[in-house]
Amino acid sequence: MAANLFGRYVWLIDTLCRHKRLTFQEINELWQESGLGYGEELPLRTFHNHQKAIKDIFDVYIDCDRKDGYRYYIDEPERLEGNNLRSWLVSSYATLNQIQVDNKLEERIIFENIPSGQTWLTPIAEAMRRNHVLGITYQGFGKPEPNTFEVEPYLLKVVKRRWYVVARSPYYSDRNRDRGIDPGDVYRVYALDRISDIRDTEKVFKMKKDFDAGRYFEGCCGVITSDEPVRRIVLLAYGGFADYLRTLPLHESQREIKSDDESTLFEYHLKPTFDFYQLILAQGDQVEVLEPESVRGEMRNFARNMLSYYTRKVEDKACRE
Repeated sequence: MAANLFGRYVWLIDTLCRHKRLTFQEINELWQESGLGYGEELPLRTFHNHQKAIKDIFDVYIDCDRKDGYRYYIDEPERLEGNNLRSWLVSSYATLNQIQVDNKLEERIIFENIPSGQTWLTPIAEAMRRNHVLGITYQGFGKPEPNTFEVEPYLLKVVKRRWYVVARSPYYSDRNRDRGIDPGDVYRVYALDRISDIRDTEKVFKMKKDFDAGRYFEGCCGVITSDEPVRRIVLLAYGGFADYLRTLPLHESQREIKSDDESTLFEYHLKPTFDFYQLILAQGDQVEVLEPESVRGEMRNFARNMLSYYTRKVEDKACRE
């Protein structure tokens, strides 16, 4: 019943997001056609109860404009659009609603699988909700064996089909304070698919008030952070690839500078971490880094290494069948 109510709330938010302004009669008609209502009408009292619940759960306000024929609308929709989690939740659950009421669509919608979220996502989220210290067994890439240690889970982030948890390390934070190293608090990023075991220690921690997720990942293109300052980077996109970047920016700081029939200049303000270089390399020969020269030089090194791989004879390679 709770899941069904949640689906109703999401349906109402999604419907008003798409249609902008609707009378209650129009909402009722759409409800009957949606499949969730099984052809039955939506009682006005139930609708008002949904309004209140949506305000409490999603912090989304559904208001009524009496001067416009008593049409309902979402007040300040940018607040919903500006919250990535709420926006993703509404769009995902709205799609799930549609699939559930129409079995014909089940085999016609393909979702990208995120393997790392299936095992440890729930216990980490529960520990975050309760502010519980976790004991995790973790083996990073390139490490010969796993280690077990305690972490204070602060936030979850998904990047390139991998879930990550950002956590404060009590061990390294205490060590830094004992040695007088600034900053004292140490935060690490752990990939969930590298965790082999999780144990709830039942110990409670307090989140540091000065921790800011936005500031922690400021200028980053993924999960790799850096103490380096944010830099201005200019990218040249060739041909029609500029349209792809316009509709799906490489980074939130992307800004178009200049364009002609052959190419387009884009400006970014970010930290050129390894995540950034991977992102640029993934675009192939569609883009070129123009500025600064240091970043352009790094891209040149990547290109030289790749060229050396493809100019060697296959029989000279180390691993062969």
